[in-house]
Amino acid sequence: MARLERLVGLIVECRKIVGPWPGFTWAPVQVFPTPPATPPWTRLVSSPEAVQYYAGAAALELHSSDTEQYGTNLASGAPKLWVALRAEGCEPPIEVVAVTANPSEGEALTEAGSNIVDTVAMPAEIAAELAAFFAAHHEERPFYKRQRDRSERDTQGWRRRPAGSDK
Repeated sequence: MARLERLVGLIVECRKIVGPWPGFTWAPVQVFPTPPATPPWTRLVSSPEAVQYYAGAAALELHSSDTEQYGTNLASGAPKLWVALRAEGCEPPIEVVAVTANPSEGEALTEAGSNIVDTVAMPAEIAAELAAFFAAHHEERPFYKRQRDRSERDTQGWRRRPAGSDK
């Protein structure tokens, strides 16, 4: 199984929640194809409503067994990356769990109740690399529909026992 791993830079945003309960929410904003030399958790943009941070580098892994999903992502016209974050009670306040180009894996990351999963636009450089990986490793697999075994039934619809069976 072929595998490709690259590091990407991630920007996240902490936004105040407008409502009767005070609080804030975290969301991924952008992915850089190459992580910058900026230290993790550097404040980039600040406004009264939100603050954006460079969260640091994260690994983006591509696996040859997932090429069908990568093809679906690329064929959508606007390829995306799924970013999973998890709120921590310490410093830094958010942990980057995963960055993936596989839509199925992105959906599976939502099953853990504590994960914050959102999509960001895939940079053109990563999309080109994903398309090259797809072209090099994708093998079209035919779909085989499983046929159900038919059991032998008598006239009342009961299943017949094989000859010589005591049960």
